Amino acid sequence: MGQSGCQQVAQAADESLLRSRIGRIRHTFVVMSGKGGVGKSTVAVNLAISLAMNGYRTGLLDVDLHGPSIPKMLGLGSERLGYVGEDIAPVELFENLKVVSMGFLLKGSEDAVIMRGPMKANIVRQFLENVAWGDLDCLVVDCPPGTGDEPLSVAQMLDTATSSAIVVTTPQQMATIDVEKSITFCRQLSLPISGIIENMSGFVCPHCNTITDIFASGGGQELASRFGISLLGKIPLDPDIVRSADSERPYLQSFSTTETAARFDHITEQLQVMHMQNVQQDQFNEKQENTMRFAVPTNDRVLCAHFGHCAEFAIIDVENNAIVSEEYIVPPPHEPGLLPGWLHERGVNQIIAGGMGQRAQQLFAAKDVKVITGAMGECPREVVENYLKGTLVTGANTCDH
Repeated sequence: MGQSGCQQVAQAADESLLRSRIGRIRHTFVVMSGKGGVGKSTVAVNLAISLAMNGYRTGLLDVDLHGPSIPKMLGLGSERLGYVGEDIAPVELFENLKVVSMGFLLKGSEDAVIMRGPMKANIVRQFLENVAWGDLDCLVVDCPPGTGDEPLSVAQMLDTATSSAIVVTTPQQMATIDVEKSITFCRQLSLPISGIIENMSGFVCPHCNTITDIFASGGGQELASRFGISLLGKIPLDPDIVRSADSERPYLQSFSTTETAARFDHITEQLQVMHMQNVQQDQFNEKQENTMRFAVPTNDRVLCAHFGHCAEFAIIDVENNAIVSEEYIVPPPHEPGLLPGWLHERGVNQIIAGGMGQRAQQLFAAKDVKVITGAMGECPREVVENYLKGTLVTGANTCDH
């Protein structure tokens, strides 16, 4: 194979890896603005924290390569990227939030990043392709101002079916004029826009918490109306946001009960409705699939043939296909139709029995409890282990009366 053929194979492999990594991210939010100084990184950081605090597995990717401010804003200025095998390991701020930034690769805050366009595109690709993000519900990408190399690279590499832009502006007309260019950029690249956030929308008085418009107001709403885009919310100019960033404390963690924090949460709720309404249900279903509670009828701690007349039930919990706990409980006095409801109330979703009557099986089926009858064996734990391995031997339903 010639050199060009080898290069094509390598490029195809890289593209396949990129698609595979992006395919594990349910939705990507590209935070951008045509103008600098609008608080875009502040919005990206607090939006990512809000998503993570609401239970979403979140990644925060800083592609502002020349001015990476996110590490300092999160109190991660001294952190450095590590490796998991051949992949880059993101920095974890807390559960559900992973962060990658060029700032983690610099020796000090005074270091300058000097590079041209092609190198920028390669770094953005590495951050998407070679980082061990794992499975994410959402990835928040903080872009530098404008419509240059970094946002262009991000928009071209992402799957537009599972990605959208969040455009940040301030209320003044001079800001919205530049922000219009970001909207045009997204439409030319077929990148959907989830909405506009009007940042620095009024000033929060530190003494009485009254919000006063010190700039012009309504620029974000006017822009949203003119382009037919949703206004996701207005974030006031809050002195606590400035202080938290300067002191390297994430704002939403330190001031979670404020009106400003509530506005970030409201934006998160809207994004959930737009893009992630099925995520938490999918997470619940996934957890249910990986978590099982078995009930095995026993006499003298040995599997018995007659489900309704056992001395004890072995209750065995399984997580990720491994037994994590086992206990024995005495059932209430036997009454027809009692045990299905009694076991279901205790979280049982799997029954393994030697035999069970048809009526009991119907009652369990109505409660979405799976029943295996005709099980052979003695030790309940071994019976469950054999079931998990697919080696459980079953015979006739010895109690099918």
